[in-house]
Amino acid sequence: MYIPQTGLSKEEILATLRAFKSRDMDWKAGKVFCYVYNPGEDPAEVTREAYLEFLTENGLDPTVFPSMLKLETDVVRMTLNLLHGDANAVGHLTTGGTESILLAVKTARDKARAEKPHIKEPEMILPKTAHAAFHKAAHYLCVKPVVVDIDPQTFKVRAEDMEKAITGNTILLVASAPSYSQGVIDPIAEIGALAQKHNLLFHVDACVGGVHLSFMRKLGYEVPDFDFNVPGVTSISCDLHKYGYAAKGCSVIMYRSKAIRKYQIFACTDTTAYTLINPTVLSSKGGGPYAGAWALMNFLGEEGYKRIVQTVQEAAKKLMDGINAIPELRVLGQPAMCMFSFASEVINVYQLADEMAKRGWYLQGQFSTPLTPRNLHVSLNFGNAHRVDALLADLRDGVKIVKTKTPIDSDAIRAMVGAAVQSPDPEAAFGQLAVSAGLTGTDLPSEMAFINEVLDALPDALCNVFLVNYFNDLYS
Repeated sequence: MYIPQTGLSKEEILATLRAFKSRDMDWKAGKVFCYVYNPGEDPAEVTREAYLEFLTENGLDPTVFPSMLKLETDVVRMTLNLLHGDANAVGHLTTGGTESILLAVKTARDKARAEKPHIKEPEMILPKTAHAAFHKAAHYLCVKPVVVDIDPQTFKVRAEDMEKAITGNTILLVASAPSYSQGVIDPIAEIGALAQKHNLLFHVDACVGGVHLSFMRKLGYEVPDFDFNVPGVTSISCDLHKYGYAAKGCSVIMYRSKAIRKYQIFACTDTTAYTLINPTVLSSKGGGPYAGAWALMNFLGEEGYKRIVQTVQEAAKKLMDGINAIPELRVLGQPAMCMFSFASEVINVYQLADEMAKRGWYLQGQFSTPLTPRNLHVSLNFGNAHRVDALLADLRDGVKIVKTKTPIDSDAIRAMVGAAVQSPDPEAAFGQLAVSAGLTGTDLPSEMAFINEVLDALPDALCNVFLVNYFNDLYS
């Protein structure tokens, strides 16, 4: 594609953009159970208008745009107050959970460099259920991830197993509130005690749960302490663009004190250009996400958030009870909030996901591990809470249909994958595997069950290579 010689009209442009979305899942219909968090039309409209009001402003230099500083300070302080940060607690807005997590790891690494210079190969200890963003941060920042197994019944990490993994190179402990995959909260208080005992930083990933769990607590639900209430917690990430319902591109990274936060900030006066001071990863930062979050939080208020959370929790209980009432399906663990996963010993859940997709539903497939079965993930939010009955009806029908289909031969796929791994020409073998799985060219596959079976059978390291190569071809 080239820049057109003559510009298109506004009408042509908008019509074309809308046409691009024709193959997208219809999230507005409430049938997509991840990626999008819809607070309803009135809050969304306020967010859109506020976002556009600050579309052009740049958060790079607060002396030029003090409005951006005001917006960020207000949003961070509202979030800190929700998560029991005291007057010493501080934070910054970031573009998302991955950036927040990356900054928490960077802060731990740089603090260790300054205060524990004898550590040459820093390590962070994280549960198997920790978000992949921690592995990405480890890769970017040359910090070794030490992964601890979880309890296969509760899907939570055990504090005693975390302690066994601590070495002289450990700089950071990590836990989730909740973990994305099964929606359970790790034993934060116990791990906080470990952090204090061993003089370590401790990051709680509350990207999905920070706002929702806080309002569950205010509504009287039983929620274990997970935030700055817990001694030993030194940093928390919380995405406002998930269950805070803000526009995409807004997360908060928070620290117990400025003494920790200072290791996050980067400054450079070593060039002929302007002085660069970056509290977060980005330099230029659009004002839209800042203003959108500020507007939404003030529009909803505590009472608005409580109404949303109550509605969603009631729908989540109904959905989980309904899934457990389907004999072939079961919810994994005891989810702490409105996100969870379900599995089956009777049918292939990847085939069920395809059957549901034909009916317009999107349920997110998750691969198996030695401690967890293959499963489908659900993040229920206000925008699809009203669709629970319809989803359950289609799940019941979908299970019946999948049971009539020829099951995918998992043993044959594992044998095929094993042969590719042992091949003297693995690149050619994996190319053939990609063809078999339907992962070729730039066309997105319409069905994912066979592809997910192949990817699930691959060893993690090879699956990563496989996906890197596919995405390298997918994008221009």
